[in-house]
Amino acid sequence: MERRKVIGIGAALAVLPVWWTLRQVVSGAEGEDWHTDTAPLEQAFPLLGPLTDAKWVSSRDNDRDLPSPELVISGFARLAPGKLAELTAAHAFVTEGPTDDFSSWFEKPLKGKGPKNPQWVRSHELDRDGNGHSTNLWFDRRSDTVRFRALNPYG
Repeated sequence: MERRKVIGIGAALAVLPVWWTLRQVVSGAEGEDWHTDTAPLEQAFPLLGPLTDAKWVSSRDNDRDLPSPELVISGFARLAPGKLAELTAAHAFVTEGPTDDFSSWFEKPLKGKGPKNPQWVRSHELDRDGNGHSTNLWFDRRSDTVRFRALNPYG
């Protein structure tokens, strides 16, 4: 019986470095707690077209015992050159910034990571709200950056 305990503990310790490595791949470079891949964002926000850079987090990026059944993604992404001009020509925009500064527990790594002195504009035509889904998008004219927060964006 004691031998089984020792083997079990050894196996658990062998898995720990693999888990840590996978977590680092998901989280980005060492010391960063956000994603940098743009493909999931392009799938969630097809109207934005190809994105060139991203920093984003998910409500499922955690070590909590009980994961949330709802998915929230939040972060920043850079639009392709000319895309914001295309969007502003096709939709009504107003000067309006986000009302919070990444207030959810999982958004904390994003604080202070956006564009410097942004001039946020927003089109309520591009936002989505209803049936358990919501998307809010704010655009910085100076940096072609979009700040987003979406609840269940893939449905």
